[in-house]
Amino acid sequence: MAFAPGLAFAGTGDEGDPAAPNPAAAGADGAQDASAADDAVSLAADGTAASLDGSPFALEGFSRSQVGSNSDIGGAYAGYRYLVSDEPGSLGVIATDACIVVYVPHGVAEENGFDKSSSESRSYLKSLLIALDSENAKGGSVLTRQGNWIFTNEPIVEHEGVEYRFDQELKPGEFYACVIGADGSDVTDAANPAHVRPTHADFATMAPADSVEVVGAATGFAALAEFLGGIDLSPLWVTLKTTLTAIVFIFILGLAAAYFSLRIPVRAQDIADSIFTIPMVLPPTVCGFLLLLAFGKNTGVGQWFIDIGFPLIFSWQATVIAAVVVAFPLMYRSARGAFENLDPNMLDAARTLGWSNAKIFFKLMLPLSWSSIAAGTVLSFARALGEFGATLFLAGNYLGITRTIPIAIYFEWMNGNTDVAIFWTIVIMLFSFVVILFINLWGRRTTKYRRRAEA
Repeated sequence: MAFAPGLAFAGTGDEGDPAAPNPAAAGADGAQDASAADDAVSLAADGTAASLDGSPFALEGFSRSQVGSNSDIGGAYAGYRYLVSDEPGSLGVIATDACIVVYVPHGVAEENGFDKSSSESRSYLKSLLIALDSENAKGGSVLTRQGNWIFTNEPIVEHEGVEYRFDQELKPGEFYACVIGADGSDVTDAANPAHVRPTHADFATMAPADSVEVVGAATGFAALAEFLGGIDLSPLWVTLKTTLTAIVFIFILGLAAAYFSLRIPVRAQDIADSIFTIPMVLPPTVCGFLLLLAFGKNTGVGQWFIDIGFPLIFSWQATVIAAVVVAFPLMYRSARGAFENLDPNMLDAARTLGWSNAKIFFKLMLPLSWSSIAAGTVLSFARALGEFGATLFLAGNYLGITRTIPIAIYFEWMNGNTDVAIFWTIVIMLFSFVVILFINLWGRRTTKYRRRAEA
């Protein structure tokens, strides 16, 4: 293992460090002490600052870069790089699968009492970095005490044929941290003998502990109020607006399709029934893909909407279309089943009295079938409420426009905001509970009515 000048320490433990003893020397007690040091870190509620009792320095302005860039700059390769800031002097951390390199500039270290040769200083800085990194990881790789840590005050460190460069002004006014081979090669290439895999980079400002105010997270009801106050409720309004609009179309189209399918020849009924029901058995992503093909700009219909200044794709109207298509079969099946159970002799008797088809439908068929129709309407509403796949395909994910609750749950979880994803999950579960409860109460009311009528 080769070390450049200024490299302070590399290894998997802090030999002689009272705050984080070497596990090989202290066993389980050492590991417990290290955990205790990490637990003693005070974190700011926004995850950008941290302090530790006994440490002469603290960290603020913390940021984490999960992904860097590997392209050339001005025709020259500068390595796999992370953009840091518009001025030099930031504390930087580059984490790879081989080691964790921590850079503290000379002036910053002297001003804040950080001594790279002191195991105590290294332990304090480790604890602060681990706590902040874990808080901002959002599901990504995290720093651990067991990593191969390298501390340095020099802007360039070489380790096993790889150079870790900090404070590199690769563009005017833009400073980067880079990982590059000692020979200038791309170490992210698996074919490179010095291959390493950068996982992420952290950056922060080191300051005297007494100058950094760390305001912790609220607790109890205050924490709940703060959490609810910080949630963007636009997915709820988009979902309700979409579902309430869609259910109007679903109700009308479902009744019309059910009535139509019963008035055509028997041989054609099976075909019509299959066409009306198929969205219920197709995966929602398939429905969304077919809708995208039907209303995309490459089709006559889609181009016509674009020409009149009303593009459907990736608009709020697209969320309504997706909800209607996916939930329509539930309304259709419920209405058709109810109409099929009506006594045909009663309908024929109405015709002999001179009733028109429209009067028979509104005065006879609808009232007698209303229980099943209402249940189908509620089920369709619930299905439209939970629509995800087709909506994402056709309407996309635009906050305040097309982001419904199911889409919000997925993307909040993907972004590491598990608490927000859980909140929206609870909201959608409550809606579903209310829908099911309504169907049960309605069914019980209908049963009582029929029993009373039979008695």
